[in-house]
Amino acid sequence: MRFLVDQCLSIDLARALTDAGHDATHLRDRGMQRAKDPEVLALARAEHRTLLSADTDFGTLLARTGATRPSVVLFRRATGRLPSHQADLLLDNLAQITDALDQGAVVVLEETRLRIRILPIVE
Repeated sequence: MRFLVDQCLSIDLARALTDAGHDATHLRDRGMQRAKDPEVLALARAEHRTLLSADTDFGTLLARTGATRPSVVLFRRATGRLPSHQADLLLDNLAQITDALDQGAVVVLEETRLRIRILPIVE
């Protein structure tokens, strides 16, 4: 799977996902650590990557624009801050969420549950 890791998450998360066989890059790898949220979404969309973040603003932006891409995985605070733990949590749940991510979704990962909202989000 192809991932773009947001600045608010560690570059070590991207490395852990790469080590697990995925195509993962961090915004810092692209020199985009100060990029605005719409630029980050545009990059993920253009490169067919799922954005990994802890910033709930991305879900809001997708809802406001009616976008169907890119997919976003949001790590909630309860998931912990260690990149290795976040990677394990994502990898442990990836089989359950892959179809939704391929379709276009916002997935919220928590320690004991996950929530999936298929895009576009209609309020």
